[in-house]
Amino acid sequence: MDEPTNHLDIDMIEWLENYIEKQDISILLVTHDRYFLDAVCNSVLELDNTELYEYRGDYSYFVTKKAEREAMQNAEIDKARNLYRRELEWVRKMPKARTVKSKARVDAFSDVEQKAKQKRIDKQVELSVKMERLGSKILELIKISKSYGPKKILDPFSYTFKKGEKIGVIGKNGVGKSTFLNILQGLETYDNGKIQTGETVIFGYYSQMGIKVAEDKRVIEVVRDIADYIPLANGTQLSASQLLTRFNFPPDMQYNYVRKLSGGEKRRLYLLTVLQKNPNFLILDEPTNDLDIPTLQVLEEFLEDFGGCVIIVSHDRYFIDKLVDHVFVMDGEGTIKDYPGNYTEYREWKQEQKGTEGIKGIEEIKGTKGTEEIKGTGETKKIEVEKPKQDNSKRLSFKDKHELETLEKEIASLERNKAELESKLGATTNYEELNGIGAVLKNVSDELDTKSLRWLELQEKAAN
Repeated sequence: MDEPTNHLDIDMIEWLENYIEKQDISILLVTHDRYFLDAVCNSVLELDNTELYEYRGDYSYFVTKKAEREAMQNAEIDKARNLYRRELEWVRKMPKARTVKSKARVDAFSDVEQKAKQKRIDKQVELSVKMERLGSKILELIKISKSYGPKKILDPFSYTFKKGEKIGVIGKNGVGKSTFLNILQGLETYDNGKIQTGETVIFGYYSQMGIKVAEDKRVIEVVRDIADYIPLANGTQLSASQLLTRFNFPPDMQYNYVRKLSGGEKRRLYLLTVLQKNPNFLILDEPTNDLDIPTLQVLEEFLEDFGGCVIIVSHDRYFIDKLVDHVFVMDGEGTIKDYPGNYTEYREWKQEQKGTEGIKGIEEIKGTKGTEEIKGTGETKKIEVEKPKQDNSKRLSFKDKHELETLEKEIASLERNKAELESKLGATTNYEELNGIGAVLKNVSDELDTKSLRWLELQEKAAN
C-alpha cells in the first residue's frame, strides 16, 4: 500500500485501521501518517542514504532507535577522523612502506580515510521566513451562507478570527471544506452574509491541488518568478538559490525541470512558494499529502511558532492534534460546530455522547435482578435487569501479583542501566568500546521492551 491514507477522510482512515488490525495478512506499507503507522505496523524499514535499516517495532519505537543509531554512527565517524589525522601524519613520513608491517598499515589507512571522510547527511528542511505584521482587525464572517442547489455548505455561519489562533477543519469528504477555505479568501462567492477582511491580511494558501507551473520550467525559475531575494524573520535575506538549499533542494537539483520532481518534492517546492510571499494568515488544505515525515516535523515546529492565523484542513490526526487550539466540525448539512480542543479530544467527546444516548431520560436503575422501575421518560416501565457476572478468570492471581511487583523493580533497574549505557556511548570515541556498549545497549533495550509489554498486560488484566 503506497500512501493509502492520502485523500481519505478521517472516518475512512480509522475504518481502514480497524480492518487491517483484524486481518491475518502481511502488509508492506509506505505512509507518512504516524498514527496509522503506530496502529497498524509492527516493523519499520527505513531507507536512508542508500542503506536499509530494520526496526522491530512501531513508529514510536523506530524514532527512539533511529536516534540511537545516528548517535553511534556519529561517534564512529568522530573516532575515525581522530585516527585519520594521526595516520595521515605517519603516512606522509613513510611513503614507501618498505616493511611488511608498514605496508599493512598503509593499506589499512585507505579504509580509515574512507570512513573519516563520510559526511553526516542532514536533509532537514529549514523554515524561516518573515511574517508581515498583522493588524487588530483580521477576518470576520457575518452570517455567511452557501449552497449548491439542495446541498448546504454553510447555513449561516458567523465567526471572528483572532491573532495567533490555529484552527483545524474536519469533516467527511464532500461536506465543503475546500469551498469554505475558498470563501474565506474571496476565491469563491457565497449566497448571503458579509465578510470583512483586515487591510494587513496576507493569505498564504496551500491547496491540495498542488503547484500549478509549467512542467518545462526549472526549479529555480519557479522561485525567481516570485522574488530573487527573500527576507527572513531575523532581518537578513536569502537568494532564491539559498532558499532552495534550505528547503532541501541542493544546487544540482535547482536546475532540474519541474516534471522530473517526485510528488513529495513538488509539494515541498509548493510549500516554499507559499511561504516565500511572507503571509500572516496561512490556509493549508491537506498539507501533509506526499510530504515526508522529516519535512512534516519541521513544518509542525514552524507552525507552532507562527504568530499569525492558521487554518488547517487535514486527515492527518497527528498533525491536527499537535497544532490546533480548536476544531471546526462540518457535518455536511451546513452546520459548523466549534469544538474547544484537538481532534482526539473531539473524538473522545463524541464517543462519550454516543454512550449516553442509550440511557437518556433514565435517572436510576438499582438492584441486581428482578423487576425495577425506570423513571424520567414521562411514564413508568417495568423491565428485567441483571447485573453482569464478573469474569474471575481475568483477575490477578497471587502469582500474577508477585510477577507484577517483580517487573516494576526490574523495569526501573533496566531503565537506569539503559541511561548509564547511553551516557557512556556519548562519552567515548573508542571504536571497540562503542561496539561493545552498543551491543549491550541493544540487549538491555530489547529486555526492557519485553518486560514493559508484560507489565502492561498484567495492568490491563488487573483493571478488568
